Amino acid sequence: MNSPPRIEQLDATGVIGARSDLADILIDCVEGGASVSFMAPLDRETAERFWEGVRARVELGTTHLFVARAPNNEIVGTVQLILITASNQPHRAEIAKLLVHRRARRMGVAQALMAAAEAGAKTRGRTLLTLDTITGTDAARLYERLGWNLAGVIPGFALMPDGTPGDTSIYWKRI
Repeated sequence: MNSPPRIEQLDATGVIGARSDLADILIDCVEGGASVSFMAPLDRETAERFWEGVRARVELGTTHLFVARAPNNEIVGTVQLILITASNQPHRAEIAKLLVHRRARRMGVAQALMAAAEAGAKTRGRTLLTLDTITGTDAARLYERLGWNLAGVIPGFALMPDGTPGDTSIYWKRI
């Protein structure tokens, strides 16, 4: 990918149309060792069922899904902006499932997706974002470069796809 990715937000219909590509990215990330709520091996049916759940939340308006497209229009990355709906937290949102296909990494895809998610949060009146990631990963280093603040580390919070425990870092950012 020689040019920067094109970022777009998908509506519920767009999620349906992209479900196969989104499943490919999720499967690739799990195969690559990413701790993103799934154990290896991740089968296509489970991956597509996950995206169907995301589609339902997009349709409700509680989740906003951003994708990165390569110049050939292939989806190579995705991130979710989850709006917190508690009445005492109308200012807050979470960033979840920043996923970039291994063949598109180190090309600015994740950074572009994070910028889109943060802009989407601002547009929706959110001023505080949170996220979590496995401690010491490329993702953790990316978030720190992007100005995210480490709130703390929870030892053994999540399992890696191979079943080994992984420490999880919790981050926050005011926007």
